Amino acid sequence: MLRLSGLSKPQRLILGVVVLLVVNILWVASSEFTQYIFKQEHYIKPFFIAYAKSAMFMVYLLGFLVLKPWRQQCSRTSKTLPRFEPVEEHPIEVDKLLGDSVFVPLKSDDKCNSTESDDLSADRENTTIVRFNNLLEIRQLSDIYAEESVIARLSYNASIRAEEAKLRALSKLSLKQLAKVAIIYCILYFVGNFCYQKGLYENETNIVNVMSSATCLFTLIGSTIFPSNSADRFSLSKLTAVTFGMCGVVFVSLSDTKIKNGIPASAVWTIASAVFTAIYLVVLKKKADHEDKLDLPMFLGFVGFFSTTLLWPGFFIFHYSKLELFEWPSDKQWMFLAISGMVGTALTEILWIWGCYLTSSLMGTLATSLLIPFSMIADMILKGVSYTWMFYVGSIPVFLSFFALTLLTYYENWDPVMTAIKKILHCICRHRQLIPRLLMFKQVNSLNSFECENWTENRLKV
Repeated sequence: MLRLSGLSKPQRLILGVVVLLVVNILWVASSEFTQYIFKQEHYIKPFFIAYAKSAMFMVYLLGFLVLKPWRQQCSRTSKTLPRFEPVEEHPIEVDKLLGDSVFVPLKSDDKCNSTESDDLSADRENTTIVRFNNLLEIRQLSDIYAEESVIARLSYNASIRAEEAKLRALSKLSLKQLAKVAIIYCILYFVGNFCYQKGLYENETNIVNVMSSATCLFTLIGSTIFPSNSADRFSLSKLTAVTFGMCGVVFVSLSDTKIKNGIPASAVWTIASAVFTAIYLVVLKKKADHEDKLDLPMFLGFVGFFSTTLLWPGFFIFHYSKLELFEWPSDKQWMFLAISGMVGTALTEILWIWGCYLTSSLMGTLATSLLIPFSMIADMILKGVSYTWMFYVGSIPVFLSFFALTLLTYYENWDPVMTAIKKILHCICRHRQLIPRLLMFKQVNSLNSFECENWTENRLKV
């Protein structure tokens, strides 16, 4: 993927938000294509569509043909690690660290030369003459150590960033490790994608989007159990933002008359898709917590390869169990399937994972909640559909929760909801402590007044 180690944290966050918004637009277009394949072309094959879309990830394997670094990784047996042995242990090999000698003419000032010649002529008879060579011998440090020499000349902040980038490059997953992660990912991704296609066929698009919004909740739970970095840590403010956004999604969806009759039982497919989506994202972020640790195009290429080679027996299982009879799609169906797969799967998946790395996994899944207002806005523009006031009111918490989570991702240690709760509890506890003190103060005052009255009466008697 693109090398973005030089970007600051605000720049990465802004770029990630833009990428996630673009992904939402592409997802809306892909959903329309998939609905067209199901409803208009009457090609009701969720397993075949999920298999074909997963196989389209193999287009990224073309990088082995055009990118030389990819081919070099195939012949590399182990990672090239930096030197940790001190130079003093091998004094004989120190000379090998330098390159061949290069002699350069010495540049000297004419005035200095004339002064030197005068001094030499004056003391020629009494002083031993020492002559220096007019050539400079230059030996360059080996290219292996060029990186350390460049870092040594940088400023402190720049050297820290360079060292962090170097450590990330050294911790990058090898080809074998990348393939192992791709095997796990491809199974989880395929099951989640199949459940999504099944739910998209049996339910309306808005119902699917409502159920898909639960992905952010499952991601928050998974990130809490298996945190990958500080941006994915649990906080009460994040839970509030997620809940607020899900309430907005439900409110927006209720403005559509198609789901006023309730959520059908077949929506369990979409819930399963949300669970598997959260699982494979948390697993991926746990294996590689930064985008520099894995090559995303190569990784998705392996996902497509393993999906194609490992999951083809499913055709026989579904066909002979009569769950889904195998049928080869027509040319027109292939065209729509290819467009939906390349744009809605191959392109959007790599952008979505990249956006999750630039922001956080929770922001990436919460961005899926924006699919509903985006799809309804598309219907308003393209089809002239009108919605009730519930749509506009419900869209507000959806967008507010997304941008609130953006602030919480930027300020990682900021938890305003928890701070507010602590202040409220502190005020309540302080108030409870003040009540006994006030009662005690009143009792003391009454006792003092009683003693004062007794003393006054005694004085009067005297």
